[in-house]
Amino acid sequence: MSLLETDRRFGVMSEALASRASKAYAPRAQIGERLETAVSVVVRARDDLDFLLIKRATSELDPWSGHMALPGGRWEPTDSGLLQTAERETLEETGVDLQRVGSPLGRLNDLATAGPHLPKLLIAPYVFGVPADTEALVASHEVERVYWVPLDTLRSADTLTSVEIPLPGGPQMFPSYDVVGEHIWGLTHRILAHFLEVYPGSELDIGST
Repeated sequence: MSLLETDRRFGVMSEALASRASKAYAPRAQIGERLETAVSVVVRARDDLDFLLIKRATSELDPWSGHMALPGGRWEPTDSGLLQTAERETLEETGVDLQRVGSPLGRLNDLATAGPHLPKLLIAPYVFGVPADTEALVASHEVERVYWVPLDTLRSADTLTSVEIPLPGGPQMFPSYDVVGEHIWGLTHRILAHFLEVYPGSELDIGST
């Protein structure tokens, strides 16, 4: 049986994502200078649903150095599409083999980077369900740590905050989630906030039956 059949929460989540179909950007041939990327929102079927986050390693070459993020990266010509990009990058960064254990649940709205000092990217967020016994590890030099964070933590008012980020034009405040002693802000915050808007939770969220 599939994960959607054994855990009704994922069926509810998939239906919610389908009802709020992604506003996808133009196909590859029409996006001009922007590079296509994909990230994974990996939700684990514990009694309390949790999801996978990474902390990016510190690097002068990474514009998101040290940030909290979702596993993901750039489309490669060997990828059949952005779904495979999300699966490949998640395996490379965290060791979670979504092609083997994951159930694709849907796609959130695509995002584009905005800011003159950031690479011009289009980001496609995909949502996957994985079994309760799924574990993650640091599988890439680009990752410092991995975390499983309860969805209820994001829903808590105590988690909602803001963070001051130094920018070339001066410091600026951004909304954030304060989890595991770290701030989730920027594109990752926007993706997770949209996910919670699409799937705010249901009466099934405690227990899988």
